[in-house]
Amino acid sequence: MIHRTVGGIVAILLLLASCGEPTTPQASPETPRPGSAFPVTIAAANGDVTLERRPERIVSLSPTATEMLFGIGAGEQIEAVDDQSNFPAEAPQTDLSGFEPNVEAIVSYEPDLVVYATEPGDLGSSLEGLGIPTLQQDAPATLEDVYDQIDQLGMATGNTTEAAELVEEMRGDIDAIVESIETPDPPLSFYHELDDTYYSVTSSTFIGQLYSLVGLRNIADEAKGAGGGYPQLSAEYIIEADPDLIFLADTKCCGQSPRTVSERPGWARIDAVVHGGVIPLNDDVASRWGPRVVDYLRRIAAAVESVPEMSAA
Repeated sequence: MIHRTVGGIVAILLLLASCGEPTTPQASPETPRPGSAFPVTIAAANGDVTLERRPERIVSLSPTATEMLFGIGAGEQIEAVDDQSNFPAEAPQTDLSGFEPNVEAIVSYEPDLVVYATEPGDLGSSLEGLGIPTLQQDAPATLEDVYDQIDQLGMATGNTTEAAELVEEMRGDIDAIVESIETPDPPLSFYHELDDTYYSVTSSTFIGQLYSLVGLRNIADEAKGAGGGYPQLSAEYIIEADPDLIFLADTKCCGQSPRTVSERPGWARIDAVVHGGVIPLNDDVASRWGPRVVDYLRRIAAAVESVPEMSAA
């Protein structure tokens, strides 16, 4: 997912959450040509995708896929990325849109593979009708799904070794972060803010599961509409829940900060505000599921570790 307007953030989250579960990448039973990993068939969200040869002109319409592709060393194979793919800095950003894609504009880059996150209509079928392979990767449900998607891109680009190394590194980093945290008892409570209209996430979402890894209790889990994964909370509900930590994933989209939160009516008495537990996040890092999920989890862990210090202040 990516940074958009307030309404766009929530719409994107709900749309991604409604997509089918990601599939585990599977190699084709075909015997590869000597010295080549191709042809290869990958079980993606849009069905089995067969690539006859290593793609050299990839168009990425997914900021997360863009980060993954660079993470596995496929940056030189990328011809263009969408207007929201702002990391890493060397990504060849264009005005292509992943939400309202223009097939003609995409085709002008002569891609031999197009990667996208959400099917906005008939993007995949339109490109495939022109003979251009497409690979769809929906929002993940778990970390294992993230690792699977990295492996998929490794297979699709001929960078399987690099993909495996990235997955191994991420697993190790995440395990180390989780093991380093002494889970508070009773667990600390938190509120994750998607935008300034108080949309949040529950523990059933990928984002929510990251917080669960370090033993935090999500106040959104008991809210009305929690079953959909992205409930809109009320200010009264949040104040009454009195979370120990507040994570702001709307610093860029909505200009939110510890100061703006403290100025909201009634919020100054929330524990997180009183003890300095309002944690600003980079919206992009907090809404994508690429390699920087490690940085995100590290930020959460640091906030958990700082709570005793804040309380004693």
